[in-house]
Amino acid sequence: MANFILLHTTLLILCLLNLPLPILPFTVIMSDPTTPSTLVDAPQMGFNNKAGARTDTREQKAVYDIMIATGNPWATEIPDVCRGRWHGIECMPDKNNVYHIVSLSFGALSDDTAFPTCDPTQSYISKSITKLPYLRTLFFYRCLSNTPQPIPAFLGHLGPSLQTLVLRENGLFGPIPSELGNLTKLKILDLSRNNLNGSIPRSLGRINGLRSLSLNGNRLMGPIPNFAFPSLNVLDLNQNLLTGPIPSSIGLSQSLTKMDLSRNRLSGPIPESILGLKDLILMDLSFNRLTGPFPNSFKNLDSLQALILKGNSMIATTLPNNALEGMQNLVTLILSNMKLQGPIPSSLARLPKIRVIHVDRNGFNGSIPDSFRAFKSLSELRINDNQLSGILPLDKDMLWKMGKKLRLYNNSGLCFKYANDGDVAGDSDLLMEWGIGYCSVHRPDMARPVEHTLTNKNNNNVDNIMPIVNNSSVLVHNYWLFHLLCLIFVMWS
Repeated sequence: MANFILLHTTLLILCLLNLPLPILPFTVIMSDPTTPSTLVDAPQMGFNNKAGARTDTREQKAVYDIMIATGNPWATEIPDVCRGRWHGIECMPDKNNVYHIVSLSFGALSDDTAFPTCDPTQSYISKSITKLPYLRTLFFYRCLSNTPQPIPAFLGHLGPSLQTLVLRENGLFGPIPSELGNLTKLKILDLSRNNLNGSIPRSLGRINGLRSLSLNGNRLMGPIPNFAFPSLNVLDLNQNLLTGPIPSSIGLSQSLTKMDLSRNRLSGPIPESILGLKDLILMDLSFNRLTGPFPNSFKNLDSLQALILKGNSMIATTLPNNALEGMQNLVTLILSNMKLQGPIPSSLARLPKIRVIHVDRNGFNGSIPDSFRAFKSLSELRINDNQLSGILPLDKDMLWKMGKKLRLYNNSGLCFKYANDGDVAGDSDLLMEWGIGYCSVHRPDMARPVEHTLTNKNNNNVDNIMPIVNNSSVLVHNYWLFHLLCLIFVMWS
């Protein structure tokens, strides 16, 4: 089950992180019926053999120029580029049986993807791309990394049919041209993992039908504009230098399924407007400078499966007991290193699908709620480096199930106690790995009900473990021997 959960989570994150997005345009964009076109039928690789069919001569010349610019002069020897049947070009006919180029793709996605590669020493984007009026998809992946260059402003003058522009991992530098806002039919814009700087152009707000905006892995600065994309599914701006607050207008993008604003310098509170994001599956706001209070609107995100807020120092902020009450689909909760205080909410145990909980490196105090005994499917728990005390309310089977994914160390008074007060000697290594000790057995009249051992993972000398364990066993033995002798004495009397 743990492997299944890990596989499910990995596939979900890969999809949400846009890793397969470069392939997406070929399945989504080509079948969009809302874009007026004189083209007929469906796009096809290569050219059919219908009598009289031919490629538009001007577009063919433009493709020759583009291929030469990417270091692929072999294309000029193909008498008809649509008839050439190479992966990376798609053509569609018009009513006059003239074929037009609708998709050009460059770069090796994998060993099984045979798009034309680029000459790393001289490749560039040819302006002849603007001579392809029917182009719907333009895709460059790792083609220009060794010849750094800015994004050409002329891309903003591509035909009105362009729906997908992917320039991923090409070493591009400089600002994002404001002219890209002219591409009002775009559905996917991916400029991720380059060296782009400057601010995010406000002109992009004119692309009302945008479904995916990926600008992650650059050096973009300034605030996030007040965009409101009604059809946006993916917003990925992580790993930039963005500052200022999260705009409240983000709540108007009600089709969002993934929002990743992590690893920036965003500040201020999380806006309550996020309650409008009813379809959101992943929200990652980690490693920013966001402050409290913890928003009440989280409880309205009933589709959310992963909430990641780690690394935001919400000093002196408490986690309300009902803060996550409505998240019936939440699988992963990451609240590490946020300087949260107060008790751990007992309501966490009422999240029916929760699998992973990280609340480590905070200031949580008191005991771990008894409601944690209700966990049946929890596969990973990190509560280390807090101020927790008392008996750990998890049974041995749950602890063994989590194994090394259970982290409890650096909690000054936290310890583990078997339900039957059994001997823990055989589990000393696991206790050391978990970072806690065994609750010492005590007499009923002892002042302190719990005595912890082995609380600091950084002071886990194995030589100190066995005396503790042996002493507890001797104490149990002597305790019952004393009572047995008393009983014999009474009977003898």
